[in-house]
Amino acid sequence: MPLSFLAAAAVGLVACGAAWIWARAAAATDPSADQVVAAVHFGVLATLAMGILGATHQFTPVITGRPLRSVLLARATFVVWLGASWLLPLGIGLEQTGVTAAGGSLALVGLVLLTWNLAVPLAVRGKGAPVTALRLALLGAAATTLLGATFVGDRQGHWFTLSGHVDLAMGVLGLFAWLGVTYMGVGQKLWPMFMLAHLPSGRRSGTVAIWATWLGAAVMAGGLAHGAPGAEWGGAGVLAVGLGAHLASLWAHLRHRRRKADLHLAFVVTAAVWLVAAAGLALAGALLLPHHYRLGVALVAAAMVAGGGWLLEALVGHAHKVVPFIVWSLLRSHGAPNGPSGKPLMFADLYHHGWAAATYGTVTAGIAALCAGLGASSPPVVATGGVLLAVTGVLAAANLSVRALHLHTAVRAGTDVPGAATTQRTEPAAPRA
Repeated sequence: MPLSFLAAAAVGLVACGAAWIWARAAAATDPSADQVVAAVHFGVLATLAMGILGATHQFTPVITGRPLRSVLLARATFVVWLGASWLLPLGIGLEQTGVTAAGGSLALVGLVLLTWNLAVPLAVRGKGAPVTALRLALLGAAATTLLGATFVGDRQGHWFTLSGHVDLAMGVLGLFAWLGVTYMGVGQKLWPMFMLAHLPSGRRSGTVAIWATWLGAAVMAGGLAHGAPGAEWGGAGVLAVGLGAHLASLWAHLRHRRRKADLHLAFVVTAAVWLVAAAGLALAGALLLPHHYRLGVALVAAAMVAGGGWLLEALVGHAHKVVPFIVWSLLRSHGAPNGPSGKPLMFADLYHHGWAAATYGTVTAGIAALCAGLGASSPPVVATGGVLLAVTGVLAAANLSVRALHLHTAVRAGTDVPGAATTQRTEPAAPRA
């Protein structure tokens, strides 16, 4: 199931890039235009949320030590969320309120299914910051989805009087109280493994990051939704503490790592740079809004893209570790003890490292182009960012699947993979979930 979510996220990234190309002119004049909102939803729902949901289904049992309630529920969540993540942006972009309403309804159903499935493993006591992060993220997902439902109602029947600040509040909740907190919690488990980092006991930066980020995002979103500057700035301050603690935790892992620098490290560090850029752009936009409204709005839009870039860069980077890990287990369970070279099958055999480096380049340049295009109100630069993001989705999907599919086909046929036809299976099959 996690592979299904990640594959859909790659397709969603292609759609997101195409949507930005389509919305390039509107993005330069009005960042809150329907075409731009549609592009953002393809990025947040069909790409980031889809990938984060895949990570949630993969690592919740690992972190808690308890299985999901049902694999069938996980499959239903995937199907429902896939429909929601495409219908919502299509309905908004094409101004089809019925399609938008259908997408919003599916998102609510997906939230219920996700909550019901995760209730069993997340009921476990203890387990530290990662479990706390997943619980808080589930609350953040609920708040984001319910706030989104008010927008669906507004478009369907104009039942509410909503401003751009409410839309921004939903973005803050989604990026930080849901997706960001999930990444922080999962990162506390993945960083020590991928970096071979062993931190001294007693460090609390991970816990502080999770709680302060969630609380800060919630207070800030409430202030934005109700037009309360005190809550906006107070929440922003608490959020800054949480994001700073997240960066401090990452720095501690980097200092204590035993694995030499590699492409995964480049992805993670660059993601952190985007987080710093988002904070700087947001502060500049907020200070300029009262005096230069259009420029302030453009900078705030660029800040939201940079915040999404933090998560997108991290998602693409971790996918180059997580996908080979899952595929390796499946191939070994199906009788592939050796790789194409005849040596024992390794994670590195499952994707091309040159294409992975190219993917790092396209995603980084794509995020930079989008931020620059929105900040400078330049349609060609925005379109360039869209092209690069679409290329990233194609590269990542192809690179992480072609070799794995070739090896799997060879194993099933008993050819091409040295040792596959003669070596007997001695390992139990990996769980299919």
